[in-house]
Amino acid sequence: MFKKKTNKQLYTVAFYNLENLFDTHNNNHTLDDDFTPSGFKEWTPKRYSNKLNKLARTIFEIGKDLNQHAPVLVGVAEVENNKVLKDLLNTKPLQNVDYGFVHYESPDERGIDTALLYRKKYFEVLETAPLLLMIDNIDGVRDTTRDILYVHGKLNKEEVHLFVNHWPSRRDGNDITEYKRVKAAEVVKRKMEEIELLDQNPNYIVMGDFNDDPKSLSIQTLMEDTSLFNPMEKLHLPKERGSSNYKKSWSLFDQIILSHSFFNYQKGTHSFSKANIFDDKSLKENKGKYKGSPFRTYVGKKYLGGYSDHFPVYILLKYNK
Repeated sequence: MFKKKTNKQLYTVAFYNLENLFDTHNNNHTLDDDFTPSGFKEWTPKRYSNKLNKLARTIFEIGKDLNQHAPVLVGVAEVENNKVLKDLLNTKPLQNVDYGFVHYESPDERGIDTALLYRKKYFEVLETAPLLLMIDNIDGVRDTTRDILYVHGKLNKEEVHLFVNHWPSRRDGNDITEYKRVKAAEVVKRKMEEIELLDQNPNYIVMGDFNDDPKSLSIQTLMEDTSLFNPMEKLHLPKERGSSNYKKSWSLFDQIILSHSFFNYQKGTHSFSKANIFDDKSLKENKGKYKGSPFRTYVGKKYLGGYSDHFPVYILLKYNK
């Protein structure tokens, strides 16, 4: 439950990479065979249900120390389809929260997509679209990667433009794949240019697993010649904190970036209050060589029964009455 000493006018906006939230059914059109009862991961209904409940409880608690509300907006990555989103929202921790969601099937070969959860009481959806990321691998073959989810809506009646991202991975090496993430940044910026033909001072929230840190070229490309501000930059202490950990090194690939318009304090607007990583101790490995790292569902084939290999990140917006 939320603590009593909280602020009614603070609203949490979060992003969470859910790490392979697959249902247990085989989809013949995607590479999801591992996540079936007979697959490599032995992904059973019981394990699926356990993960759903852990993720749902985490989502409900993001920002709980300062905020009376469950998050009003939650961008998520690595969801297989509408079914897993419905199952997530039907779990006990979230079933009484008025969440709706926006999701499109993307061309990703594994079948994992981005989505936006939103509180119907506070957010009205006006327009949605998948922004296609057309990129080729070095060999000239198309990289069938995730779309960028665009959602235009009203948060407490103030218009906002949201982008939910899961940019191409570093699997083949950072330098080799960097151009793909730079291209993703350019797709977001092109959409912003379209928006600014109609609105001179739009509110932007750009969230996601960017597979790059705040100082990386792709993020700097996104920020260049825009009205964007990255509150996550000051949180990135590679040796101390991050949203994911690889070989005992912290990364802050998960970020929420917003426009300078959120430093407006006029009545009826939202202003930026705080940014943080939700690295609650319940989400961490509590022993062994990975102590302190995100408590994930699997390591290879070994089932651990954890949450995700990423911590959620969030910002708090204050509504100015």
